[in-house]
Amino acid sequence: MNDMSSMSRENKKQQLRSRVISSDAPPVRPGAMQEDAEEAARLEQKKARRRRRIFLALLLLLVAAGVGGWFYYRRNYQYTSFETSWQVDLNEGSLVSYEAYGTNILKVTKDGASYMDNKGKPVWTDSYEMKNPTVAVHGDYAVIADRQGNSIYIYNTLGREGEATTILPISKVAISATGVVAAVLEDSTASYVTFYNRDGTSLDITIKTIISGDGYVMDAALSEDGTQLMCSVAYLTNGELKNRVVFYDFSEVGKNIPNRMVGGFDDEFDAAMVPRVTYLSEPYSCAFSVNGMTFFSSKNLASPEMIGQYLVEEEIESVFYSEDYAAMIVRNTSGEYNNRLEVCKSDGSHVLTKEFNYEYTHADIDGDLIILYNEDSCQVFNMAGVQKLYAAFDFTIDCVRQGRFPNTLIVTGPQQMREIRLH
Repeated sequence: MNDMSSMSRENKKQQLRSRVISSDAPPVRPGAMQEDAEEAARLEQKKARRRRRIFLALLLLLVAAGVGGWFYYRRNYQYTSFETSWQVDLNEGSLVSYEAYGTNILKVTKDGASYMDNKGKPVWTDSYEMKNPTVAVHGDYAVIADRQGNSIYIYNTLGREGEATTILPISKVAISATGVVAAVLEDSTASYVTFYNRDGTSLDITIKTIISGDGYVMDAALSEDGTQLMCSVAYLTNGELKNRVVFYDFSEVGKNIPNRMVGGFDDEFDAAMVPRVTYLSEPYSCAFSVNGMTFFSSKNLASPEMIGQYLVEEEIESVFYSEDYAAMIVRNTSGEYNNRLEVCKSDGSHVLTKEFNYEYTHADIDGDLIILYNEDSCQVFNMAGVQKLYAAFDFTIDCVRQGRFPNTLIVTGPQQMREIRLH
């Protein structure tokens, strides 16, 4: 009994000793427990950041895969059918042409013009009388003039903004994105380029070229802000017909330059007529000759320079362009395809060569689509050369352009306009 009691007391003493901190153990540093807690928190934050980075990387990978898949689909998917989304009837009148304008088209007739938006709704209609209307469009501005007549009408997307009357007959008109108009007039001895504000008031600027000396203005184009003019001029030298492309500047840059002529290019067009010139996206422009496309840069307004040529040996059938691209279709002389499409960017870099057999009557660029069509069908390519659509229609068509959405087109004829949804 005494032994058991003694053992119990001994056990209690050992338990008490085990609870006492040995005097040899190092003392606990003040704040150590707080530092340990902060270190644990830092480790947890580091783990959380790593988890977030992994999540974001996976999310970006999924987004990239989705975007890549979408671009692959847009680039390579070929539509095989379509349905009509909406249709409106049109009054044919004395139709001259449809022009891509605003969000849809400008209808030009001999007795008036009208603008319809991409929902088929008429925005404005204007009346006039012309024997031979000619039209030019640049951005939200359009000019319609009576070729060999004297009337000029200037429009924006809200309607007529101005009108002018010339003394001499009109042969060509051009317009800037700010509404400035250049009109090429002519008499028996000379060509004149005169200028008008968007309200039709005359600007005190005239360029005169003597047909027997300087030559004859074949075509003219205005830069986006209307301060530069690009002309194609045909002239005779030693009994040979030659061509030159000339640039004029009407800003402060050209004020002290004789005749405001800041550039002239002759050798590049030796025996190659240039029936069409145009300004593309700034600072680029293009001259379409009988043997190809010549590109210029007006980065230096006082001295435009030629930056490239894309020339062909075959006969050029068509030339067409947008703000970002210039294109031509040539007649193949051999092989299984009758035609070849060549497309360059506005800076002259080559984008696309595409052979095809489609019998087209019109060719346009709308966005990143090349649209070929005739009176009852169309063929559409993208800038990768993929045929996106071939479609035959049960009504006569005069114009095809992109609709409100990537898979829609607006098809317009003399009597009706339809938006078609592609499948």
